Amino acid sequence: MTALLTGTATSVHPRSAPARIWNVVRLHLVDRRTYIGIPWLIAGMAFVVTVFMAQIIGFTTGGLGTADAIAGQRYSWAVLAPQGYLIAVGVQAISFGFPLALGFGVTRRDFYLGTALLFVLISAANALAFAVLTQLEQLTDGWFIDTYMFNAIWLGIDGFWVDLFSFFVMQLLVFFIGASIATIYMRWRMPGMLIFWSALALAIVGTVTIITFTSNWPAVGLWYGAQGIAGIFAWLLVPAAAAGFGGFLALRRATPKN
Repeated sequence: MTALLTGTATSVHPRSAPARIWNVVRLHLVDRRTYIGIPWLIAGMAFVVTVFMAQIIGFTTGGLGTADAIAGQRYSWAVLAPQGYLIAVGVQAISFGFPLALGFGVTRRDFYLGTALLFVLISAANALAFAVLTQLEQLTDGWFIDTYMFNAIWLGIDGFWVDLFSFFVMQLLVFFIGASIATIYMRWRMPGMLIFWSALALAIVGTVTIITFTSNWPAVGLWYGAQGIAGIFAWLLVPAAAAGFGGFLALRRATPKN
């Protein structure tokens, strides 16, 4: 790994800005296991568990492959198994990568843009993979054993392109939430974290309180249903962009702990 980092450091100041940003992507991907290997290992383990659980339930109830059993598997959240880990990856990309990049003379701007590009690329690759797996799962009737993991929750309802778009947005949101949390801590340390989480909790509780006391939950439900899957995830681009831009602003004046 030392040799790889040394190789990256020698070319960290090329004249071209895109080349400098791409070097940040390469710097992160020195540890491909964190960004690619472990998330797919988690997804693979979730799939194995899903297969065994479906077969056990089907054997004991005699209902595997029925319309009710297939509909019931849509409520499985196994397809989202890697997402909690990927929030931690977003945190690690900043908290571990930022001090290392500064040591190589990378500017804050280039580091954040390179990290954001990495998030976009991984999100696109994961979205494509999960959208394709969803289609294959449907075409093979649950991998020929009536077991569904990818064709679950909202995936597989509105077709390939909506699955691709929605998963891409979700991945971006997960990454940038993790990254923004790390930048807040790096910029303001524990006081900043306390203020952030307190403000977030107050905002959520306040919103719920206002909707409840104004009896607007039916209107919220109607609005939510009218958006459709693509519309809901299009709205989620707003917090993803806000987290990404906010993280950039915070990192401009952040300093590594060590």
